[in-house]
Amino acid sequence: MNPKLKSIIINVLLFAVVVFLAIKVIQSIKAPIDFGNEKSLREAQVVQRLKDIRDAEIQYKQAHNRYTSDFDSLIDFCNNYEIPIVMIVPDPEDTTFTKTINDTLGYVKVIDSLFGNRTHFNINDLSIVPFSEPATPFEIQDSIIKRGGISVPVFEAKTPYEVYLNTPGNKFTEKEWNTRVQNLKAEMEQLEKYAGLKVGSLEEATTDGNWEKL
Repeated sequence: MNPKLKSIIINVLLFAVVVFLAIKVIQSIKAPIDFGNEKSLREAQVVQRLKDIRDAEIQYKQAHNRYTSDFDSLIDFCNNYEIPIVMIVPDPEDTTFTKTINDTLGYVKVIDSLFGNRTHFNINDLSIVPFSEPATPFEIQDSIIKRGGISVPVFEAKTPYEVYLNTPGNKFTEKEWNTRVQNLKAEMEQLEKYAGLKVGSLEEATTDGNWEKL
């Protein structure tokens, strides 16, 4: 073979190898970023749904002095229960100007009070985890715990990574995606944290979401 041609071929092969390695390096850097972006996009919608569940549960507790683990009851409550619209005004008979009275102006359904300004909101989707395929409901429980001798209602709604990260993002193969999801799960379990998103607790009197504690 002509030495000059041989040199050209070697240089071309070396260049191809360098390009290949460079692409692999870029992919190794970009893949975690792409995964994190897709995860954040999905979690934003899951978190919003958990906030909606929390808001509905708080209203339910105010009406029934307990939470509920039945989504049908919670949705029916939102659709049909009415809460008063109260205006706090100064007591006209109080010369010290320190007392107030509650003036009920009317009543509004819970769904309108909580979600009336949300476009395309569908209360019937309240129980469904966004991005879950097939459609999967949140795990939800309510209970009563004792704190200082007092009975305290609690609830918890949650969903694991495997539900809303079940299908791969369009920049990943199924194998690559599943590996990253399992690694994420293992990391959280090692930290003794819930591998997913949840709101409320069955052990503490709190309605915080675990995304608010990160």
